[in-house]
Amino acid sequence: MKQADIFEQRRTGVLLHITSLPAGNMGADAYRFVDFLAEAGVSVWQMLPLGPTHDDRSPYQCLSAHAGNNRLICRNMLKAQPWAEAKTISDPKMSRLIANAYRQFDLHADEAEKQAFKDFCVQQQYWLDDYVLYREIRHLNQSRAWFDWPPELRDRDPEAMKKVTTERENALQIRRFEQFIFFRQWHQLRDYANGKGVKLFGDMPIFVAHDSADVWAERALFTLDDTGQATRVAGVPPDYFSETGQRWGNPLYDWQKHIDQNFDWWRRRLQTQLELFDLIRIDHFRGFEACWEIPASCETAIDGQWVTAPGEQLFDRLLELFGELPLVAEDLGIITDEVTSLREKYGMPGMKILQFAFGGDASNPYLPHQQCEDSVTYTGTHDNNTTLGWYQALEPHVKAHMHAYMGETSEAMPWLFIRSALSSVSELAVVPFQDLLALGAEHRMNVPGTIEGNWGWRFSWDMVPDAIPAKLKALNDLYGRV
Repeated sequence: MKQADIFEQRRTGVLLHITSLPAGNMGADAYRFVDFLAEAGVSVWQMLPLGPTHDDRSPYQCLSAHAGNNRLICRNMLKAQPWAEAKTISDPKMSRLIANAYRQFDLHADEAEKQAFKDFCVQQQYWLDDYVLYREIRHLNQSRAWFDWPPELRDRDPEAMKKVTTERENALQIRRFEQFIFFRQWHQLRDYANGKGVKLFGDMPIFVAHDSADVWAERALFTLDDTGQATRVAGVPPDYFSETGQRWGNPLYDWQKHIDQNFDWWRRRLQTQLELFDLIRIDHFRGFEACWEIPASCETAIDGQWVTAPGEQLFDRLLELFGELPLVAEDLGIITDEVTSLREKYGMPGMKILQFAFGGDASNPYLPHQQCEDSVTYTGTHDNNTTLGWYQALEPHVKAHMHAYMGETSEAMPWLFIRSALSSVSELAVVPFQDLLALGAEHRMNVPGTIEGNWGWRFSWDMVPDAIPAKLKALNDLYGRV
């Protein structure tokens, strides 16, 4: 099947989440980073999911599959709006700042601006109304998960929903306004990036968080009991990252219900993501062929089993709806021939990680000579150590294998890997920003299977050597990626 148009030329990408920018938002640093990428001949900016997170701030367990994280809103851009009085809307807490901004908007915005807000609420109603209601009720219940709310709220009793909607009308409107601001700022950034020749590459986890607006609003689509508790949960078996596997805890899909609804839930989900991004990575793609099902009573992922999923039916439907599928399949871990066939049928590149390539024999699928055009080569990902940190921790025999494979060279790590990724036959080569800066293990983004100390890494501009754009641009020219 024909690949999406974005893969018609060789490209280089840089992986950096918005929260890792110096200010951690969609403001001036994001625009400066786009300029940096364009100067370096990089045409893809990859990031992690953008949704509002739980307290652990993991972007892979969000409160919504559609909404944007208000922490990514740029305060300075908000204060610069013509209807805003900067002093009036200043507040250290984002939720209060948004509430103050909404009051200013309501008082001073012109009719065109107010109509734009109304239009946004209508266009995004398919997820927005449930989301703001979920967030407001969660707030009123001291941030408890929806399945721990009083039964009438947990079960969306019509009278209870009507009561909250009536009594909290203004608060709900403020939450809608917050999303209006997020999406407006995001589209401004996307337009700027696209104008500089930079495509935005997002990330869509296959599963959604149990405590999320999506599960609360459409419980019948998930494997839950009558009280909203999960009966079976998602994860992966023991692998490279964890000896006991990973018990993610997400409820699994009741796939028959999705089939009965002609995959409308997935249509809506992909529609939102395509409004945000030019290209999307599907995290844990193999779950569309079969997923690791763990009884909710199990504390680890060891005692799970593979259960088949209707991936072919789903992607047939999405292809019919959207015309093309600009998707990358995260196909790491235990990958069967069936998973590969599913990926290839729909023209989705898979992932090749150079950090996984060494220490074995010549059949390792991540070695450069095993790569193919329909792939994305990474030095490492957000779940890996930085390449320099990885290299410094290597066992001697793995390090010897890597150097023997790469040949005699004076080029140091991590640029040796960066060159390998860019010289590969892969249509897209992606380098985490930490690797471009040659940073060590203390700068990694996430350690899978742990909950402390993740997702908080940020760089500062004084960490970026002036020579990096020209050096990267030269490699992109050399290997035909500009």
